[in-house]
Amino acid sequence: MKPINIYALTRLDDPLTQQRLERQMSRRKHYLKIKEWEIQDLKAFSAKLEAVEERAYEMEFFYSFIMPKLGKEFDLLRVNADYVVNVELKSGDVPDEVIQKQLLQNRHYLGTLGRTIYSYTYVSSRDRLVRLSNSGRLVEAHWEELAEVLHRQDNCYDGDIEELFKEDKYLISPLTDPGRFLRQEYFLTSQQKDIKKHILKRIQQNAQCVQGFTGLPGTGKTILLYDIAMQLSWREKVCVLHFGSWVKELEQLDERLKRIDFFDRSMLEKWRDAGRYAVICVDEGHRIEAPVLQEVLERAEAWKAPVIFSYDREDAISPMERTQDGARLIEEIPDYVSYQLTNRIRVNSELSAFIGCVMYVKNGNHRREYPSVTLSYGNNCMEAERLLHNYEAEGYVYIRDAVEVARKEFDRVVMFLDDSFRYDEAGYLRSKGEAVRNLFHGLSRAKERVALVVQDNQTVFETILGIVQGEKAKY
Repeated sequence: MKPINIYALTRLDDPLTQQRLERQMSRRKHYLKIKEWEIQDLKAFSAKLEAVEERAYEMEFFYSFIMPKLGKEFDLLRVNADYVVNVELKSGDVPDEVIQKQLLQNRHYLGTLGRTIYSYTYVSSRDRLVRLSNSGRLVEAHWEELAEVLHRQDNCYDGDIEELFKEDKYLISPLTDPGRFLRQEYFLTSQQKDIKKHILKRIQQNAQCVQGFTGLPGTGKTILLYDIAMQLSWREKVCVLHFGSWVKELEQLDERLKRIDFFDRSMLEKWRDAGRYAVICVDEGHRIEAPVLQEVLERAEAWKAPVIFSYDREDAISPMERTQDGARLIEEIPDYVSYQLTNRIRVNSELSAFIGCVMYVKNGNHRREYPSVTLSYGNNCMEAERLLHNYEAEGYVYIRDAVEVARKEFDRVVMFLDDSFRYDEAGYLRSKGEAVRNLFHGLSRAKERVALVVQDNQTVFETILGIVQGEKAKY
């Protein structure tokens, strides 16, 4: 999305023509529905600016920009290497506390750019301009002041604004970026915020409730669970039981975040001896076993503590390949309340569709392009190893055991399929042991690109090649 000249846009009166021109200037992928009061606010803002800045007609702003994945919208943004100018437009009379809250939130979100932020709101009905002070107070502002700030803002960024808001700047994993998590340099999506609100509200109403959330890999379950644990730990003693692999990043969190105690499955005896906890959080709950789950519930009842579960859904995998029973056990708990994360924030829609097709060729996501997917075929072990080596040299991460990298993400991932893989009569990918689950979770760790190396398995290779080329499923 490109910046637009709001002076040029507001010379028009016909709403449909305005929408067409705005799309042409901004290069949006869709038409922006501009309401009549919005264009009137733009006109009023443009006129006020023009009265104090003779070159106001030249100035461009990013108009109605929405941060990817988060849904956070900004009315007007102007960016250069030194600072950001944010102007919010209001037509009706809005209480100061509402204006202040919005500008503070905007400053927080824009902080990912690492630049000085100037925040203003123009209320057209009252012809009032206010700004957010450095200390976070709302103060009256003058148009000459805003004009001076804009006048000094030279060499403004005129590229695609989404390039400045790459998701890895604000959508993180506590296990990948423990430092940024502890500094709270992350944001939750609107769906995550909604689930968090419901969970905290229910805890207030019933201290012994059992609830949790699930979703496919990449939907942001871990960051949501740890964010909730962080908030609750300000008032109560909280523990997190992690049933994935114990990684050094989790040790860092345990060392640096003293308000929360972290335990993996090998430390359950230590957890039993640690004393009472006011809140029990369970991460990677799909790996929990029945006796341990029962113990968690019994202790929660004795401590009068709420329990919050986070666990994966493996709906894309054949039911015959789902060897872990934790998800079913959790969902069978009496009075258990479940929420589902559906927005995959770390896996783009292209890779998500491709992974779904590989796991189940009948899932209906065929006949689309997959430019971020590459395939290679080796006739024997030596050829396959050479191909894997080539991908690793190009920056791909070869995941041999997805359990070891649970809750981590990588830009590029390469996975391996040998001759044990096959598609069954129903269209599900099958193999021996944990191979299919490992493939599914390994591919789901990729953020940008995936590669598959198939060895001595022409049938499976041709099926996946057909998926990539948009052909009708053959298996």
